[in-house]
Amino acid sequence: MTVRISIPERIVAEAKRRGIEDLESKLIEVLINELNLNPKDEAEIHLDLAVKFLQEGKKLVEEDPVQASEKLYKASEECIKALTMHLNLGDIITRVRERGRWTVTDLERAVRLISKSVGRWFREAWDAANYLHIWGFHEAILDKDAIMERMDYVERMVEETKKIIE
Repeated sequence: MTVRISIPERIVAEAKRRGIEDLESKLIEVLINELNLNPKDEAEIHLDLAVKFLQEGKKLVEEDPVQASEKLYKASEECIKALTMHLNLGDIITRVRERGRWTVTDLERAVRLISKSVGRWFREAWDAANYLHIWGFHEAILDKDAIMERMDYVERMVEETKKIIE
């Protein structure tokens, strides 16, 4: 089930002013922390988000490569979060909980540890997704063909994460 909420413009503007660009992810992290979910449930929520972002990214490749790049990146990010919880990467989980958010450093550390468990392909998939984030979203210079070439990596990341968690 998906619930839509309205956020007053003033909150959106203030969040952006403070460097919070992705309100959806921020709200989800706040709710996950507030609900104090068990690691299994949290991993499944991140997996559900990964699947959602992958589907959205695939639909946007033709019409909006910039947003497609970001959605695909977010799918990979959610896979990392899901596997961090599933594999109980305690040091990373503790830092994220204390800070109340994930950083790129946390994601990088998690990718290193996850890759040791599931294989080098995971790091390569993360690198492809991060490339989409930087060059497809922030710099907005990738065309649909460049995105399609990297989408397979993200798709594998999501599918393999599903197998591991389910």
